[in-house]
Amino acid sequence: MLAKIKELSKDTAIYGISTIIGRFLGFLLVPFYTNVSSISPSDFGVYSNVYAYLAFLNIVFIYGMDAAYMKYTSISGDANKKKTFSTAYIFVFFSSLFLAIILFFLRNHFSALMEIPINFHHLTQYVILILIFDTLSLIPFANLRLERKAGRFTAFKFTNILVNISLNLVLILKYKMGIEAIFLANLISSIVTFLLLIPEILNKLTFKIDVALLKKMLWFGIPYLPASIAAMIVNVIDRPVVLAMTNSTTLGIYQANYKLGIFMMLFVSMFQYAWQPFFLNNAKEKNAKELFAKILTLFMIVSSLIWIVLTLFVDNFARLEIYHHKTIIGREYLSGLVIVPIILLGYLFNGMYYNFQAGIYIKEKTKYFPYVTGAGALVNVVVNVLLIPVLGIIGAALATLAAYMVMAAGLFYFAQKFYKIPYEYEKILKIITLIFITGIVYYYLYFQIGLILIYKLILLVGFLVSLLILNIFEKNEIQYAINLFRSNFKK
Repeated sequence: MLAKIKELSKDTAIYGISTIIGRFLGFLLVPFYTNVSSISPSDFGVYSNVYAYLAFLNIVFIYGMDAAYMKYTSISGDANKKKTFSTAYIFVFFSSLFLAIILFFLRNHFSALMEIPINFHHLTQYVILILIFDTLSLIPFANLRLERKAGRFTAFKFTNILVNISLNLVLILKYKMGIEAIFLANLISSIVTFLLLIPEILNKLTFKIDVALLKKMLWFGIPYLPASIAAMIVNVIDRPVVLAMTNSTTLGIYQANYKLGIFMMLFVSMFQYAWQPFFLNNAKEKNAKELFAKILTLFMIVSSLIWIVLTLFVDNFARLEIYHHKTIIGREYLSGLVIVPIILLGYLFNGMYYNFQAGIYIKEKTKYFPYVTGAGALVNVVVNVLLIPVLGIIGAALATLAAYMVMAAGLFYFAQKFYKIPYEYEKILKIITLIFITGIVYYYLYFQIGLILIYKLILLVGFLVSLLILNIFEKNEIQYAINLFRSNFKK
């Protein structure tokens, strides 16, 4: 078991290098956007809203075929891997072109639907092209994950981010293009990434489609379409709702502070990249269920530590002055810092949701994904509508948290029904209880007394001591974690 956990931790660390470095560099654009004169909070709100719809369309364009490819490649012999890749990739290639043509001819209606101001209608053309190149890169990236080619995966992802950031700086600072620069930089970086992946694609492509296999893959993947759309609703529906119920300036403030949840999101994302191929490749191991149970406990321990540190000190980070009284997050945006601990906790529950996916994948019960994500989406919309008029952007953040909690609970129910894993329930319940108690104390101090440094240190020490007193993180596990880190670092 320890060897398997070490394997997962190593892959997580490798994917984490590209994810953390890449997305952190991308996060650095937030201070840039919120401090440059050519992008106002209102413009930042428009950008946030368009990218919310872009996220939805990404789901539609791939319709679960990347997940289906990973599933059927993991169970196919070496002789059939090219056939599986070709079947999935060729079908996605033509379907992407078909959907892009439809969007192009309906682009005016598309712009109106997204509530894009007339002077920004041309952004839809960037969106369509970004969709094509991003979609055509998804299956090759999935193949790199399955083959554990984390080095290439990391290099390609990092190149994408580096090109994107460089172009943002040049186009905004030198050419004063405003938010259009964000879309143009994204498009060019997506094209560069696709070009880098061409050798990987040609190495696997046979230009033949296995119709019988395609039917199986569609049967497995299509449930991902409504499920993924619902999951994306959970991720981004707050943007258009906040825009509809407030204004683009408020949305800009909300989105800028939502981005501070990136540090928890990074951990969850790099875990997810390693976790999916890991549980597919280890599902037939004799002690697979015990292994998966221990991994959830370790995930909860690490993510709770990330949560407490970020919750207590992210505002200090955001208020740091970087240049001539310019703060990390522009001063006009700092009023939204109150939502960050809630967003961080939402990502933690999202990580639990990813943990529970193992049983659904292994038993091929993807038809239950739409029920779970649909419930999360419904909760998100309802809570947004109810709480935004009362609590403003705090209500939107609470809606996201509620949705992720519902999704985690729902997927746990269905996964356990078909693939029962003996999770360490007592430890997990203790961790969640400790987080909520700490969160209540945090907000009481925040609103009633003021959260000065001494109170933050007391909360941090109290949280760490509680983990030991409650036997959540036992001494032998601490030593194992240290040894695991050392061995991965040496390699």
